[in-house]
Amino acid sequence: MKTSSVLILGVVLFSMPLTDSHAQEGFTGPSAAVGGFTGPGSLAQLTPTTVAEAKKLRDKTPVALRGKIVQAVRKEKYEFRDDSDTITVEIDRKVWQGLSVDENTLVEIRGHVDREAFSVKIDVKSVSVL
Repeated sequence: MKTSSVLILGVVLFSMPLTDSHAQEGFTGPSAAVGGFTGPGSLAQLTPTTVAEAKKLRDKTPVALRGKIVQAVRKEKYEFRDDSDTITVEIDRKVWQGLSVDENTLVEIRGHVDREAFSVKIDVKSVSVL
């Protein structure tokens, strides 16, 4: 009986720091939607580019774009516009994280180029209001 009590106490004490550290994470900005790493090579380190430039990039290239989501095209697909051009962006429901924007809201989206046979879109990993 004493051994099992010590084992349970050890498990409880071991799990407490993990629980505390997770409770402190929360949403801390655009990089939170893509993971915890914010160093070199992460989406958090991207310099914003234009839609016209993004359309020329290779598949899976990380991008950051600033502009407006001007209309819904269909489920989880939207038309995004900046001063250079428009592009279809795919934003999963979980990426919104409760954020609401309309066609007049200036946003920054971060994600990667999704190049298919006859189209280019952006697979969005985070959306933030500017």
